[in-house]
Amino acid sequence: MSDATEKFDAAMSAWREWQEAPWGRLRYTIAEANLVRHFDGPADAPLRVLDLAGGDGGDALRLAARGHHVTIVDYAPAMLTAAAERAGAAGLTDLIACVEADVNALPAEITDGEFDVVLCHSLLQYVDDVRHTLAASLAPLRPGGLFSAMAINRHSVPLTIAVREMDLAAAVAALDTDQARTQMFDSALTLRTAEEIARHLSDLGCQDPHHYGIRSVCDYIIDDARKRDPAFYEDLERLELALTDRHPYMHTARLFQLVGRKHE
Repeated sequence: MSDATEKFDAAMSAWREWQEAPWGRLRYTIAEANLVRHFDGPADAPLRVLDLAGGDGGDALRLAARGHHVTIVDYAPAMLTAAAERAGAAGLTDLIACVEADVNALPAEITDGEFDVVLCHSLLQYVDDVRHTLAASLAPLRPGGLFSAMAINRHSVPLTIAVREMDLAAAVAALDTDQARTQMFDSALTLRTAEEIARHLSDLGCQDPHHYGIRSVCDYIIDDARKRDPAFYEDLERLELALTDRHPYMHTARLFQLVGRKHE
């Protein structure tokens, strides 16, 4: 088992707690809402979805609950085990398959899969050659298929440091670096922007992706305890949904999401 895999496996408990917190729930709710607005065809038509670096199934379970067939690819065995357990508990075992593999070395049954939808969420900040990873991620997608990429938004980092940590010197320093670190997974990050990833996608045959922001205001509200109040959270979610595709808020949201179609 690689050091990276061990880190992800060891962080399972903290990761699950994060997913269930208001900011984690918003990440999945807004991403799903943005994605499904691009689905075409009959509303009840099942799609073949590939969830790359899908972890314990946070995105996959939501799509399977809509009746879609989802294949999760991840290189962390504990994440895949947790995904299978969650699928079983939700009665979705028949709609979710788990494959242990590296996104940059996908097995033939995945690359030849002709998937209708491919997700590349929360992966790009962990790779060095982002263009290579995007090309590998697009390979299993059929022509005309839907691609969704999500990553930490580099533009949000100086703001987050200034507002949440009150460290203005560190915020200034963050303006001129694309490097950061995640405490949860004890890993280095390379920060990206939607503009950078959109250019790569365009060059790779995924034209004019729609740009969305996720957690446009949540991370800049420092009272985290209040976000756990059901009434406040309901209002926060409504606001986030209203801001996700509204200029200029997507440019400073904590996460960016790009959704586009592979050229036919």
